[in-house]
Amino acid sequence: MSSQKAPFLTRIRRLLRLCRWLYRTGRSLNRIDGGQPLQRRQALVDLGRGALEALDVEWEVAPQLPQAADGMLVVANHVSWLDIFVMSAVCPSSFIAKQEISRWPVLGKMGRNAGTVFINRDSRRDIEPINQAMSEALRAGKNVSFFPEARTSSGEGVLPFKAALFQSALDAGAPVQVLALRYYDEAGKRSTAPSYADVSLAVSLWRIVSMKRIRIRLDFAPLITPADYAGKDRYALKDMAEAFVRAKVAE
Repeated sequence: MSSQKAPFLTRIRRLLRLCRWLYRTGRSLNRIDGGQPLQRRQALVDLGRGALEALDVEWEVAPQLPQAADGMLVVANHVSWLDIFVMSAVCPSSFIAKQEISRWPVLGKMGRNAGTVFINRDSRRDIEPINQAMSEALRAGKNVSFFPEARTSSGEGVLPFKAALFQSALDAGAPVQVLALRYYDEAGKRSTAPSYADVSLAVSLWRIVSMKRIRIRLDFAPLITPADYAGKDRYALKDMAEAFVRAKVAE
């Protein structure tokens, strides 16, 4: 946890800014035309950056933001619901998310309008149609993101990656962009306060607005191209991604 707390008025100010952001973003997403990919991409960037600004969240990319590619499968470790916003800010894409999020007030509807695909993580029957939908999106030049851990961690380590949804990249012949997320407090120390593991959304939100300072670091791996994984199966592709993320999170 963070060693220092933000003043109470700062916490309230952040919550009020977040409410304004929710209202503006909800209206913006409702106006998205599915046939205008550039409009949707910019809306996702604005969504991510707006949320981070409302909560005074800082972020940095290391070593630098990679060259954008169309039709990438983007994978990362999963620590907080903030992951979605910072990834949208730097690498806008459709997300694969757990079904429970679709029932969240306001955020659930926003996720649906932003193109999020909700899955039942406890059902194997969901995997094949989701892989097919992801492959079709990748072939159409759309970026698709998912968290191979399937649930959030404390951020201090990495949960075992699941291989199933990596099949979509193989089927579509799509490049894979791997990134590692790490959270830091006002002292520059790693923090578990933003984690969404085993807490409610309300508790998680209060912990985040209570941090004096919060910074997210994103480390991007070199793009994994179809030539890099030629002849490999989804388990090998999963291992390539997991190895990079584990090494960065352990630093």
